[in-house]
Amino acid sequence: MRYISTRGGIAPITFKDAVMMGLASDGGLLLPQSYPAVSREKLESWRKLTYAELAFEIISLYVSDIPAEDLKSLINRSYSTFTHPDVTPLIKKNGVYILELFHGVTLAFKDVALQFLGNMFEYILAERKQTLNIIGATSGDTGSAAIHGVRGKSGISIFILHPYGKTSEVQALQMTSVTDANVHNIAVRGTFDDCQDMVKELFGDLEFKEKYSLGAVNSINWARVLAQVVYYFYAWLRVTDTTDAAVHFSVPTGNFGDIFAGYVAKRMGLPVDKLLLATNENNILTRFINASDYSLGEVVATVSPSMDIQIASNFERYLFHLFADDSSRLKEAFVELKESGRISFTQVEMTQVRADFCSASVDQSATLQTIRDFYAETDYLLDPHTAVGVKAALDLLPPDSARVCLATAHPAKFSETVERSLGFQPPPPESVKKLYGKPTRCELMDADIEKIRDFFIAHVG
Repeated sequence: MRYISTRGGIAPITFKDAVMMGLASDGGLLLPQSYPAVSREKLESWRKLTYAELAFEIISLYVSDIPAEDLKSLINRSYSTFTHPDVTPLIKKNGVYILELFHGVTLAFKDVALQFLGNMFEYILAERKQTLNIIGATSGDTGSAAIHGVRGKSGISIFILHPYGKTSEVQALQMTSVTDANVHNIAVRGTFDDCQDMVKELFGDLEFKEKYSLGAVNSINWARVLAQVVYYFYAWLRVTDTTDAAVHFSVPTGNFGDIFAGYVAKRMGLPVDKLLLATNENNILTRFINASDYSLGEVVATVSPSMDIQIASNFERYLFHLFADDSSRLKEAFVELKESGRISFTQVEMTQVRADFCSASVDQSATLQTIRDFYAETDYLLDPHTAVGVKAALDLLPPDSARVCLATAHPAKFSETVERSLGFQPPPPESVKKLYGKPTRCELMDADIEKIRDFFIAHVG
């Protein structure tokens, strides 16, 4: 299996090179040259596998340059850190299935990919006798999951930018309370998009990237998307153990990475009926799907802060396929976006988009009401991002179908919002209780690329 760039400017590379490259050297995102087809017979043969066993079967289809036993070891080590034996358990409540993706070390779905990516980085660096300096931007969960994925690992330093005051208290503490020497937190006076733009600019400086051995943990790294593909297969296999109904997935998303993993699973042959993309008021993706309107707006601060994004970095991967894998058409679209703040699409293209996805935008009032109603009906606590997905599923997906809602974070990560809705805070897990009172370390900085660059150079390992 080889990997190519959406921008068409690199020769095909191996999986290990794709992991280490992160963002392609031509500024594009990496994708496999083709998607392995999974037959219904093969799918049925996976039905009794554990999560780690299934992960090996799927991930190994994309990895041809790591010995099978080494890959199994990396996968087993990655998922041994999860607190639930199923890793991503499925629970049926009020006519929907909740796919709990928050049983990892930082209580968010990002752990599923970043525990794997951290171990993969360490494995490749040791093999190549190299070092790596990771730079990433986060709206909350990616940063803490990335930090916990690589903290203390030899040969790796990590620099995470997050928007100051725009994450939840627990998200901030999960990042800044990690004071390992190889971890550097930067709180930026600005938005997530400001953080992401600066990270992209640093990666776009190819001389800088090569000189300082930059690596990516954001979902621009293909290995992250690949690891997330697994839980779509896992959920489908568990749901279809007990029903013949059509299976739909409702995915709360801001950066398009999580739902793109579902799109990959579908392209591989997973019998998914609909992929429902759920947004909050930052609804550029919903406007795109429902009204052909991909135009930039201002970022709105909401009670689901991990989705407070306008520019979805993983959207480029989908556009590449929408444009029939035409890098020239893709580059023209991004020139249009830069010049006019929007991208135009043909009728044929939009017909394909609506065959791939449906979408709904859920505002803060409806999010809070969904947390309230769902708890009253089921005694189950939703975090605000999951509530966005649940509300969209209840409104848009057929009630006689199997509606799988991705639960992207533990409600204790957003206790202030849960309390605002229900009048009490969710019981915190032990890992959250231990955060309070711990020493923290964080640098508060303006959204100034040169200041960020200087800080990085001064602290690089």
